[in-house]
Amino acid sequence: MRTDRDLRRQWQRCLRTVEALELPSPFDATVFIDMLARTRGRPIDLVPVVARPHTPCGLLITTDRADCILYAADTTPLHQQHILLHEAAHIIRGHHETAPAAAAAAQVLMPHLPASLVQRVLGRSVYTEPQEQEAELVASLILTRAAGLDRASPAPPPAEPEGSRLHTLFGTHGRRTRRDG
Repeated sequence: MRTDRDLRRQWQRCLRTVEALELPSPFDATVFIDMLARTRGRPIDLVPVVARPHTPCGLLITTDRADCILYAADTTPLHQQHILLHEAAHIIRGHHETAPAAAAAAQVLMPHLPASLVQRVLGRSVYTEPQEQEAELVASLILTRAAGLDRASPAPPPAEPEGSRLHTLFGTHGRRTRRDG
């Protein structure tokens, strides 16, 4: 059983991890994952799939040459973003490199599938596992940090002079006129 102290350590570890990440501004999960792939020198392919009942909404498949994130194509953009970040969090925290016991069990249960694939399938559907909780926390912390960065960024300059925009919108030249009563 995990103690409050364990949870605080996990929170601090995840927070340090997220604070060290380079995030694009404005934030975009696919741009972030592209940056992560470049930093690691290893491709991360994003594959939208139609969700089926009783299957995970996201999945990380690790091979010897690349990582592949499968995510539900038939959900909201916000949910897709969280799924992508959850699976990216597994990569960031190195979860894809661990859990040999799950790989051994997978070999017995499904000998025709590569152990690395089965390991992620088994791990992804159980949210009580510490790695799943950590991935959820890292994904949420990334979104929280990105929202703060996006709010702190200065607004982009208008595309055209203010007077022209007002004229286009209201048929005026942007000058104030006084009405005499």
